[in-house]
Amino acid sequence: MPEVEPALGAGPLLLIAAAAVGVLLFLIMKLKLHAFLALILVSLLVALATRIPLEDVVTTLTTGFGGTLANVALLVGLGAMLGRLLEHSGGAQVLADSLIGRFGEKRAPLALGVAALLFGFPIFFDAGLVVFLPIVFTIARRLGGSLLTYGLPTAGAFAVMHAFVPPHPGPVAAAELVGADIGLVLVFGLLIGLPTWYLGGYLFGLWAGRRYDVAVPPPVEDDAPATPEAPEGTVAGTAPGTAGASGGRRTETATRPAPPGFGTVLGILLLPLVLIFLNTGLTTLATAGAVEESSFVVRAGQLLGATPVALLITVLVAIVVLGRRRGESGAEVESIVNSALGPVCAIILITGAGGMFGGVLRASGIGEALADVLGDIGLPVILAAFVVSVLLRVAQGSATVALTTTAGLMAPVVEASDGLTSIDLALIVIAIAGGATVLSHVNDSGFWLVSRFFQMDEKTTLKTWTVMETLLGTIGFALAFALSLFL
Repeated sequence: MPEVEPALGAGPLLLIAAAAVGVLLFLIMKLKLHAFLALILVSLLVALATRIPLEDVVTTLTTGFGGTLANVALLVGLGAMLGRLLEHSGGAQVLADSLIGRFGEKRAPLALGVAALLFGFPIFFDAGLVVFLPIVFTIARRLGGSLLTYGLPTAGAFAVMHAFVPPHPGPVAAAELVGADIGLVLVFGLLIGLPTWYLGGYLFGLWAGRRYDVAVPPPVEDDAPATPEAPEGTVAGTAPGTAGASGGRRTETATRPAPPGFGTVLGILLLPLVLIFLNTGLTTLATAGAVEESSFVVRAGQLLGATPVALLITVLVAIVVLGRRRGESGAEVESIVNSALGPVCAIILITGAGGMFGGVLRASGIGEALADVLGDIGLPVILAAFVVSVLLRVAQGSATVALTTTAGLMAPVVEASDGLTSIDLALIVIAIAGGATVLSHVNDSGFWLVSRFFQMDEKTTLKTWTVMETLLGTIGFALAFALSLFL
């Protein structure tokens, strides 16, 4: 990115930044302009308003866009392919049935949540929820009680994984923009996400199930209803004909090969985690001087555990194990994998445009000005990141836009702040994700997805789903903030 000397003082730069966010919200909320186009337009306007030389404007825009996509497109695309292969093979049903068999029917909500956590690693929130809801409905009818007892722990698990854990687009984009290590974000995403889900998703789900008696929707014999449109583009890995929430059927079910075994599904889900942890562990040991950083074993382990390589290896293994070995032809497997890419196009473009916005903020000097203001008032960067993310989430509803815009705003602040470690950067990403999770309400597609499929009115959805999302985001941030004080 070209080096540009700021042409304006701190005051005008901060006013431009505030106006940019306001214009962005106006374009998305009032004019219903697609977030991708809105981010590009606002980035261009900010570049002009901050007097970046005209000959450098396009280079600044494209450098920020391309730099972000270099990692985001790879991870999101590969993650979507892996999720689609697992979903198509029947891995969700296998996970749920096996875990309920091991946990027992009395702990069915816990088993469903754990299955959703595992399945939620590669598959996006609303796609995962659509795949799991027939399982949730079946178990709720068999065991009785409120649907929320089983549904909220499941939905909460997908929400946590989608917000906190790579390769989901939010944490990947935020990590790329603020310069955090993806492996560390994955480690802390799991360390923070699991207790966050247990407290805010599982325990709250049990409490809500006792307090609100939501009946299980009756079975529907004809095709399942279409998934509500998700403006933030979070549907991934779901192709036409996918079984819907009310138990809709697939036309090809009768001719499908038998689903994979529990060990196979679990092994495929754990493979990328093991490889990524190998990279993170070797890097940590090398930094501490416990192993020789230049040795072949360390360098090879770091290569295999690099997130794009780890996901590529896993997708190739899944193609063989979940596709070819189950009797599907190469053309059929190729079609399955290809069907995962269309739904993630919007996510990839929005995150790239968010990177463009962040690049303009850095080049204009807005980031340094904002860092100086935060330093003067004594507000920690991690707290500021959470607050900004909350405001953007509440204002416009899309978690993807909140994550991307906040990361773009905070990236130059992080760059201008001294003393931030790699752990601090990873925790800042978690804080942004927490802010982008809270207070899901009527301007969020996830709110309507849950309301429609659980057949709850808006008031009940606000009392259950919105409260759960707020708990998840707040608990996640609180744990991240606490860790930032001690690590």
